[in-house]
Amino acid sequence: MDLEKLAERLLPGEYPSLESIENRYPPRDLPAGAEVTRLAPSPTGFIHLGNLFVAIANERIAHLSGGTLYLRIEDTDLKRKVDGAVEAVIAALDYFDIRFDEGAEIDGSNAYGPYYQRQRAEIYRAYAKDLIRRGRAYPCFCTEEELSALRDEQVKNKEITGYYGKYAKCRNMSEAEIYAALDAGKPYVIRLRSMGDPAHKLAFHDEIKGDVTVTENDQDVVILKSDGIPTYHFAHAIDDHLMRTTLVIRGEEWLASLPIHLELFDVLGFPRPKYGHNCSLMKMDGESKRKLSKRKDPELSLSFYRQEGYHPFAVKVYMLTLLNSDFEEWHRKFPERPLEEFAFRINKMSRSGALFDLDKLNDISKTELSQLSPEAMLAFLKEWAFAFGTEKEQSYFADEEYLLRVLALCMGVGGKKRRKDFVTAKQAVAEIGYFFGDRVQKDEYRVDNAMRDAVLHGFLQTYDYADDAQTWFSKVKELAASLGFAAEMRDYKANPEAYRGSVADVAEVLRIAVTGRANSPDLWTIMRILGDGRARERVAQAINS
Repeated sequence: MDLEKLAERLLPGEYPSLESIENRYPPRDLPAGAEVTRLAPSPTGFIHLGNLFVAIANERIAHLSGGTLYLRIEDTDLKRKVDGAVEAVIAALDYFDIRFDEGAEIDGSNAYGPYYQRQRAEIYRAYAKDLIRRGRAYPCFCTEEELSALRDEQVKNKEITGYYGKYAKCRNMSEAEIYAALDAGKPYVIRLRSMGDPAHKLAFHDEIKGDVTVTENDQDVVILKSDGIPTYHFAHAIDDHLMRTTLVIRGEEWLASLPIHLELFDVLGFPRPKYGHNCSLMKMDGESKRKLSKRKDPELSLSFYRQEGYHPFAVKVYMLTLLNSDFEEWHRKFPERPLEEFAFRINKMSRSGALFDLDKLNDISKTELSQLSPEAMLAFLKEWAFAFGTEKEQSYFADEEYLLRVLALCMGVGGKKRRKDFVTAKQAVAEIGYFFGDRVQKDEYRVDNAMRDAVLHGFLQTYDYADDAQTWFSKVKELAASLGFAAEMRDYKANPEAYRGSVADVAEVLRIAVTGRANSPDLWTIMRILGDGRARERVAQAINS
């Protein structure tokens, strides 16, 4: 068969020489040991926690080694492409402070672009044409119906599914059959002519999982689709070589495709990059573990964390605890140090499923938010409120000096220990709502209505906005004693049967009246921030309510 003629018929016209393509993308000028990593999402409109998981690992490994992290958009599947998805991907990763050095829509040297695969079609076709010339690729005219029937036969026979061996019907077509099909205008794809033998095993070192054994590939996979656009398998091999990727970190679901990718690198004459297949993110479902699911688990989507108002730093801290087994201890020991100082290592990544626990993330989030300054907290809450909050919540930011006083109190600024009341921006904005507008009843009184009203009436009779905290609390204790409550906690603990309760119970009535909740920061300070008129009004409104 005249393979040169066939290559010209299948892919007519001039393409850049492979030598010129290699020269266009020379080896990178980087220090010895520097790693070149990448994130290569598809523009489907859904970027998930697994993408962030891999992105953080890639970013840390690249930058700690003095290397490069780039963003490539794998947009070869037009059916799944969603308008605005690329912008959404970039915005989500930027929110979590993933710093790319180059790539799609990234300001950088971008010498290894374009970084959209559809814009690199000429490059892929040049390599496909070379494979046809060498007899390592061929046209396949099988229809979808024929391929479906083939698969059904394999399933019926309990055989491995795919296009291989006796099932590769177009692999051994004669020259006359090929040209007859072409002359008849039959659509075709270009397939790899695999030389693999499934009886052979390959030993492979995975950078995360260690030494693994895989079966040699014998699948004649599609490398160019009928529209001349490459499949993921073919495009990623060419791009990772030309962009000089040294390390590919990806999900363990790609382990099954590893034999295909190894054969593609070999047949194209490229040195193989290192691969590391990271574990899946798991969650507890009853007594068993399962993978996080797009359908079942809203927390899989990165948009969930923005809409709920998780601080990106807190999410990143949690991801690092899952990625490297010794990060949590390091961060606990050095909480003030930048995360970039942690010596991230790929060999510390888990080989089995990482258990994602939203409660653990919430605990981390409380800790990280408690360490912000009121000014930083205000900026964080404001950004969330004007992106996702209601008009009423946005109105909280009209007087930022007032809001700073609220936040300083709620965060325990100036106290011996910071409060950890805030988990997310959404929860925090809701939590401070009682400082603005009407109070909302959250907790119920633990005394009957008559005693509630007696406490509130008695409080208003002696309340003076000018009182300092000590004087204010002395009056509360006097009120408690007059109503049969212990004014001192030690007295109540020594002889609880002698009292209706303690001064704490009286203070709780006042707290619920003013804030709507049984637990809050210092009540005297809350009333100072609210102001005399609003504080009195809250107490009065609670009487007979």
